[in-house]
Amino acid sequence: MQTNSLARMPLSAPAYSLMVAIACSMALVACNAEQAPPAPVVPSTELAAVDTPKPDYPLELACAGISGTTVLVVTVGTEGKPTQVQLSQSSGDERLDKSALERVPSWRFNPPTRNGQAFAQTIQVPVNFKAPAERPAECFALDAGK
Repeated sequence: MQTNSLARMPLSAPAYSLMVAIACSMALVACNAEQAPPAPVVPSTELAAVDTPKPDYPLELACAGISGTTVLVVTVGTEGKPTQVQLSQSSGDERLDKSALERVPSWRFNPPTRNGQAFAQTIQVPVNFKAPAERPAECFALDAGK
């Protein structure tokens, strides 16, 4: 026969078993109460362009039929705005590169996420300048001014 340590009174076997069962149950409840429920799985998302207006195409370059691709390295912050824009590869024309460098900082993105948290990401962005197939009408006024 076991004794009750608090009162030092003898306990019957069924009473002792009941007391042990209650103590174990309380311990399990306490352990389960301390465990947080599993966090819901939140799918990751990729960086996505939202608003990317084209850079200005300098009229004199369009009239001259000059094309090119400027490649920029763009870091998109957690707010979806470019935080850093650098020239990676020139189009071959300083004016096209300048136009791209001026426009891209105004672009907006949905930032990528992991576990529901946005994070910054650096990407390479090609900005294409293609001369129009037909010479713009404004070119004639530009030619007259030369």
